[in-house]
Amino acid sequence: MPEIASLLLAAGRGTRFGATPKLLAPLDGRPLVRHAAEAALAARPRPIVAVLGAHAQAVGAALDGLDVTRVLNSAYAGGLSTTLRAGLAALPPDCTAAIVILGDMPRVGAATIDRLAEAFIRSGGTAGAVVPVHGGRRGNPVLLNLAVLGDAIAALDGDRGAGPLLASRSDVLEIAGDPGTSLDIDTPDALAALAP
Repeated sequence: MPEIASLLLAAGRGTRFGATPKLLAPLDGRPLVRHAAEAALAARPRPIVAVLGAHAQAVGAALDGLDVTRVLNSAYAGGLSTTLRAGLAALPPDCTAAIVILGDMPRVGAATIDRLAEAFIRSGGTAGAVVPVHGGRRGNPVLLNLAVLGDAIAALDGDRGAGPLLASRSDVLEIAGDPGTSLDIDTPDALAALAP
């Protein structure tokens, strides 16, 4: 069985959200980032590595008590690519794939994370990536095959993740997503829309 880890990206500044750190905004009594971490913990892939950057101390405190390895991306101002690279560098060397979970997606569930891993395993570890699709659009989290994509990810720069790398690849396996795989929180209004 391939070794699959979970990588929680929680280093961004969240500038569109306003003055309050987005990942610390409460939803159902818990910070957004804690929702994402708890989903990862309820799923099977291990280890779980959280990459912190902007607001690292406060975001790290929001993860207190959880079995999550924390890594600091001191270059977070350089964009998402730096956070992704910092997280991948912190994974064990035998890790063949990583499920990249975004800290601002509180409705992603453990079942989705496990289905990404299961689809990769069923592919015999040959899929370059596994992505959920909902409403005709690719969403998150995304499983990345590190043996196939590792060098390309290492060459990323700026504020972009692996999405552009996957756009033209023929070895991307798509699975059914759900509304949570296409819902990220960028503004206070988007968060307010989730309130009961």
